[in-house]
Amino acid sequence: MMTRKQKYRSFTLVALAVASIAAGTYAYYNMRNAIPDEIHYCSDDENPLQKLTDHPLVTYSEDMEVSGNGSYKVEFKIANILPLKTVKVEKTERPTIYASGTSVGIYMETEGVLIVDSGEIQTKDGQLLKPAEHIVKSGDYIEKINGQELHNKQELLDKVAQSDGSSMVLSVMRQGELVDLQVTPVMAEDGSYKLGIWVRDNVQGIGTLTYVTPEGKFGALGHGISDADTGDLLKLGKGELYQAEILDVVKGSSGSPGELRGVIRYRNEDIMGNIEKNTKIGIYGTLSEETIHSLPLSSYELGMKQEVQEGPATILCSVDGNIKEYQAVIRNIDLGQTDTNKCFEIEITDESLLNTTGGIVQGMSGSPIIQNGRIIGAVTHVFIADSTCGYGIFIENMLDI
Repeated sequence: MMTRKQKYRSFTLVALAVASIAAGTYAYYNMRNAIPDEIHYCSDDENPLQKLTDHPLVTYSEDMEVSGNGSYKVEFKIANILPLKTVKVEKTERPTIYASGTSVGIYMETEGVLIVDSGEIQTKDGQLLKPAEHIVKSGDYIEKINGQELHNKQELLDKVAQSDGSSMVLSVMRQGELVDLQVTPVMAEDGSYKLGIWVRDNVQGIGTLTYVTPEGKFGALGHGISDADTGDLLKLGKGELYQAEILDVVKGSSGSPGELRGVIRYRNEDIMGNIEKNTKIGIYGTLSEETIHSLPLSSYELGMKQEVQEGPATILCSVDGNIKEYQAVIRNIDLGQTDTNKCFEIEITDESLLNTTGGIVQGMSGSPIIQNGRIIGAVTHVFIADSTCGYGIFIENMLDI
């Protein structure tokens, strides 16, 4: 029989083995996730794979078939032994786009009416009723009511007011599926009929225009527009980009993000263009020719993700009505983050911008990031604990190469 000492030694060895396997697995997936599935390179990029082998154990085979257009696949391994990932490498012409940095007003209407939450209604006799509880869900989009298309919140209010308390069928889009829900309005203490739901059909705010293509297409924000209550990406019905005037800056500090405060005049003559897509990596659309000619745009070549370096960079933004270039530093680049807006960290080091804003503030999302004479990304988020720092997205992610 095993003595207590032998059992303890066996248990320790097993625990160490399990810990070693877990640590090795964690390290493996960390290295794997740090390598993108696909990269693009240009003819002037002599070694596009160099940045992918920063880790001393990561290697790749130089035995690869290169197609006529210069594209190929390369297998990465750990120490030339353990397979890690196969990366698709595509050759492309280096695009040139126009960087902006202009503050813009954003107005967006949802596709359908968004249900934010359900609530209670107080009736004339003092009862508290919740007619929609356990029927609707936060994040549902009402597309039809009693079989008729619903365009906005006011239409919903009107139809409920005219219901006389009769049951209504709400056709809602829920996780990509159209679902019919039956809800009965109740009479509130003021004599009106209500469904007991909180809804929203539009959103507005201030952000930064990132780039304009030679064809007049724009990208902005570097992240999507989500509902403040549900956190879900809003389904775009239609939207416009407006001219915005910055009136004030609320300086950011630790634990308190600042913001650019301004005015958006929703007049036809102030429309800059149409918003056509709301995605998790930015909003996109087309600018009018008049807007393109009036904007202060600067032409830049595109910097590919593997060309981004830790070290000095600049950002373009407008905090006083004029676009200026401010000093910053890039850190902790994550090449594997191909579908997110947190690809690297950026710290504002420019004293004049720090004195004005405290660093990155709300409204600066979309500010172009320049490094080595090329546009390489856009500011997307601020760190709540440190307003001098935030995240950036690769410009390559924002563009459809």
